[in-house]
Amino acid sequence: MPNRNTERKRKNQQRANGVPNDNDTMLRNVTLAYRKLAITWGATMKPLLLDVPQEIVTERLFLRAPRFGDGAMVLETVRASLPELKRWMPWASDGYALEDAEEWCRRNAGKFLSREEFQFLIFSKQGDHLGSVGVFRFEWSVPRCEIGYWLGTAHCGQGFMTEAVKGVTKLAIDLLHCERVEIRTDGRNERSRRVAERAGFLLDGLLRNEGRDIEGCLRDMAVFSRIP
Repeated sequence: MPNRNTERKRKNQQRANGVPNDNDTMLRNVTLAYRKLAITWGATMKPLLLDVPQEIVTERLFLRAPRFGDGAMVLETVRASLPELKRWMPWASDGYALEDAEEWCRRNAGKFLSREEFQFLIFSKQGDHLGSVGVFRFEWSVPRCEIGYWLGTAHCGQGFMTEAVKGVTKLAIDLLHCERVEIRTDGRNERSRRVAERAGFLLDGLLRNEGRDIEGCLRDMAVFSRIP
């Protein structure tokens, strides 16, 4: 009967020769089974049947899905933050009106129910509206998604957006079983990039000349990702 050292040498020699040992075989079988399960799950996925909470509570924040009638509140936050938002958000313009804000709220209330995307309004525990954060661009066959966000200027620099992003990232990974979550931001938007980094996302790279900004100038897109 071979002793422990002899058995270890045999397994090491097998590995060196490319022959899988029992542990390698078991790990490979588990990995293949998991991949088959993931592929089957993605292929048979029915987003409409997902039970996704319309409210998320974090340490300092309360996130909830938009509702009919939220437009006036959103408009007030956007208008107070236009100088900053106009630099990065194509929809943020001097002409942004109540109809635009209310349309966004109603459209995204519907998309939440149809499971196309999940937008959340961000509130402080005191009830102040701070901004919004959303999970969208799903590819259920992976599955993967993207997170986007904006924050009112008066509330920047306090870690609120990092906290909100962590909250919806947990939703995407733990509940929706996403294998990849992305954040894409203008390469010059340092605040947005810092949010991604502090929320645990890693920079995959820069897409050079990916598009044009609101002034028509070429811009680079920074792509961050996080995986389970």
